[in-house]
Amino acid sequence: MNILVKKDKLTRFTITLLTAFIGALLFSSLHTPIPWLLGPMAAVLIASRFVKVPYYWPSYIRDTGLIIVGYSIGLSFTKDALQQIVAKLPSMLLLTVLLVLFCAGIAFVVSKLSGVDYPTILTGSIPGGLSQMIIFAEELKGIDITTVTFLQVARLIMIIFFVPFLIWGPFFKNTTGHSAVDWVEKGMPSSGPLFPTVIVFIVICVVCAFLAKKLKLPTPFLLGPILGTALANISGLHGLALSPLILDISQFMIGGYIGLLLKPEKLEHKAKIITLALISGMVMILGSIGLGLILLFFYQTTPSTSLLSLAPGGMDQMAILAHEVHADLSMVTGYQLFRLFFIYFAVPPMLRFLFKVRNKKKVKSA
Repeated sequence: MNILVKKDKLTRFTITLLTAFIGALLFSSLHTPIPWLLGPMAAVLIASRFVKVPYYWPSYIRDTGLIIVGYSIGLSFTKDALQQIVAKLPSMLLLTVLLVLFCAGIAFVVSKLSGVDYPTILTGSIPGGLSQMIIFAEELKGIDITTVTFLQVARLIMIIFFVPFLIWGPFFKNTTGHSAVDWVEKGMPSSGPLFPTVIVFIVICVVCAFLAKKLKLPTPFLLGPILGTALANISGLHGLALSPLILDISQFMIGGYIGLLLKPEKLEHKAKIITLALISGMVMILGSIGLGLILLFFYQTTPSTSLLSLAPGGMDQMAILAHEVHADLSMVTGYQLFRLFFIYFAVPPMLRFLFKVRNKKKVKSA
């Protein structure tokens, strides 16, 4: 029985892998931004709706991709970068609070228009970690988890699709990223001795990833390697820069998994919720651009850095984009990390208090 299950999973994964690879090649040939992330995600998302075989993408493949990205982000943290982040803490707090309040306002409007209760829409609209907000929704009574999941994933996918085209557009600094094909043509860059440095950092990243998971930190397979690599880097142990091919592979590992997250068939009032989710996602992107202009005014950074620092998407995707367009990676990651921790530690208690007050008012009025 176990052998049959394993064979079935292998077949499903092989089909998913081929679909994702075709998507990556198609997006690469169209010269879209980050094709090895967007291609697999779009292909798997669309194909899984029509193919009868249920698609399958093991979470450990996504986790491996996150560890690779986490290592690459961690390398950008130097002593100078850390000092810059500490100096920007007041603006991080201000802009994060403004972003959360902006999202709460959008959720109120969407709730009124859709007829879905405000706590559900609010939980689905807060730009925190996807898994964190879903787990939080499970802990609260009366929250529609399917709607929360859909809103979170729809926002994430919209931002992953639209922000790259904004970054590569005329209003932002337009720099060309690298692809796997470019790297193969140029050959592997020599960045110093491969061993034993690479072994040391592999051990650091893997150990820190599982330690972060045990401590129940947000996005542990990304955050753990970031912190571990950053500490090692600041301590004087310098890692090797990853080749574009490896970064493309890590994006591929993550993109295939994201494509399977959205399941519109499980959603009630599909047309209305999908329409409102798309509109609210666009408004969130416009709001993050507005907040990015404030950041641009304060610190005279590049437009791409300011937008990616405040875009309400996943930290891993924003970091990948920042790497591709040569934005200030430590600043982007610093702002994204701060928002992630703020939402992880501060927002759930505030939401619980808000929902408790709301439920008491309902009981009194009943």
